[in-house]
Amino acid sequence: MSGLEEFLTPQVTGIAVAGLVMLAVAGVIFSLFAPSLSGTKRRDQRMQAVAARPQTEKQRKLIRDDDRRKKSIQDQLKDFEERQKAKHDRQQKVPLKVKMEQAGLGWEMKHFVIFSIVSCLIFLVIGFLASGNIWITFAAGFAGALGFPRWYVGNKRKRRFNRFLEELPNGVDIIVRGVKAGLPLGDCIKVVARESREPVATEFRKITETQIMGVSLAEAVAKMPERVPLAEANFFAIVVAIQQKAGGGLAEALGNLSKVLRGRKALKGKIKALSSEAKSSAMIIGAMPFGVGGIIFLIAPDYIMMLFNTTAGNIIIAGCLFWMFIGVMVMRHMINFDF
Repeated sequence: MSGLEEFLTPQVTGIAVAGLVMLAVAGVIFSLFAPSLSGTKRRDQRMQAVAARPQTEKQRKLIRDDDRRKKSIQDQLKDFEERQKAKHDRQQKVPLKVKMEQAGLGWEMKHFVIFSIVSCLIFLVIGFLASGNIWITFAAGFAGALGFPRWYVGNKRKRRFNRFLEELPNGVDIIVRGVKAGLPLGDCIKVVARESREPVATEFRKITETQIMGVSLAEAVAKMPERVPLAEANFFAIVVAIQQKAGGGLAEALGNLSKVLRGRKALKGKIKALSSEAKSSAMIIGAMPFGVGGIIFLIAPDYIMMLFNTTAGNIIIAGCLFWMFIGVMVMRHMINFDF
């Protein structure tokens, strides 16, 4: 042991450590740069380039045609996206008449005014019979004149859009089967207008009627997202527009579109199922103050009437209603998903 200790002097140990470090660094450098130094990397790159190089003039022509077609499709998509963006900006402020058309009501403005007047009178009577208070009666009449008619139109519009989304994949499948059978796209659209359920039948019937007036098929289909401002209708218009201008397999493209539409429908149903628990919790939390207040009114009416008979109580009720409204809006924003 003494001889080994005499041999392992600090100088010898330092030399050994330096040598090991140099060997490690040399190994790392060799592993990093050996392919480049040996030419292996350059050989592999050259072989890949040779393998990817077209061998005949026919192959080079096919590649050039494919590049031109891809560029044409990209230009069409860019142009269509710009037009759709402009349409979206216009659709942010939809006029009431357009909303009634999208709801499928077919009303004129005079019909809406008559409906508002009748609704106002009905709400006035209900408010007076329920409360007997003149201010509550006026508030009910105001809601019946301006609130309920617009809510009715918006609800009808939303329900019509939901029915359109339910039936559109079936209409696209009809077109796919017709195109595979050799029918022209225009004839397939006529079949959808006859055989599909509303409101898809009405929208495709408008496409055929627009064609009769001399408008091209692509332009007629492009008008459908204006009447039904949904992403699914926009997808269909994009596919038809690209096929009409750039060519390609329409049956395959529409088949993929049908899968996308059904996938979005399934995703929407899954989101609805997953958010139903949160919606139920929000409804319970929102209704709980009113339920507790009603129970206290039945048990001790004098105790809770202080909130209605005193100024401080009225201020407390107003503050509670305000913060409840804020909480309900926050919960609504949390459980509503847009995709």
